[in-house]
Amino acid sequence: MILHILDAKYIDDYKVEVSFNDGRKGVADLKEALRGPVFEPLKDKSMFSQLKVDEILETICWPNGADLAPEYVYFKAF
Repeated sequence: MILHILDAKYIDDYKVEVSFNDGRKGVADLKEALRGPVFEPLKDKSMFSQLKVDEILETICWPNGADLAPEYVYFKAF
């Protein structure tokens, strides 16, 4: 099964509640993912909290163009 994120909601710090197309729902702490030039701005929690689900990519993304593979988010959630 190819994983897709259906819904994502910012909780606090770098935690996101995510729902996947396999029916599972969990909380992923994404702090460890914030490395490298594209992710550096997301260390600002007000920027991190602007995440959304990209309908084409079917994963979470941010206004600066950063996104994470749904498989990585799944791993962090479970």
